[in-house]
Amino acid sequence: MRRLLRAALIGAACFTPAAALAQAAAGDQIDPATLDLAKLIECRTYDVPTYNALAFWLVGDEAAQARTHFGLTEEKTDNFLLKAYALKAPITVFGRQTRHIVFTSSGPMAVLDEADPHPLARQLEIQPAIDLPAKFLGEREISTTTDKGEAGGFTYKTHVTLNVSTVTSHPGKTLAGCSYTFEMIENAP
Repeated sequence: MRRLLRAALIGAACFTPAAALAQAAAGDQIDPATLDLAKLIECRTYDVPTYNALAFWLVGDEAAQARTHFGLTEEKTDNFLLKAYALKAPITVFGRQTRHIVFTSSGPMAVLDEADPHPLARQLEIQPAIDLPAKFLGEREISTTTDKGEAGGFTYKTHVTLNVSTVTSHPGKTLAGCSYTFEMIENAP
């Protein structure tokens, strides 16, 4: 389970769009220690390359330092798609406090003590894609970028979405957070 999530985080970080790589080469390095977890979870101010910098830090050689910096203690979860952490100090996201977060393969989510996801989804203007008694899943697009790539051959698309969901591994809880994803599409000749 840990290897699967680690591979997903590393995989996400490895495919940083060309524009982000060009930024890094130009000396515009992202220091993950300066990131605000609450803002990252709420999709405020950050982008895919910034999330990738954090993902690399959390699974790289300095993972213990990263966890200590953010006050993260790993928690056991039966959901192999989530990496769960308790926070040393609570954070406030979406007007709610929590001491628990999870990382999916595409971003961080707060674990909120709310059994009904509907009030939060309405507050965040998120329409459900799935709305069943046992499952809620909805998202709202925050931003999308497209870069044809100067190196040629591929187009890179990034997507940042705000998500609200429920999962059976966390009964009585609502998960809410941000997804930072990209697509790499081969250009037509």
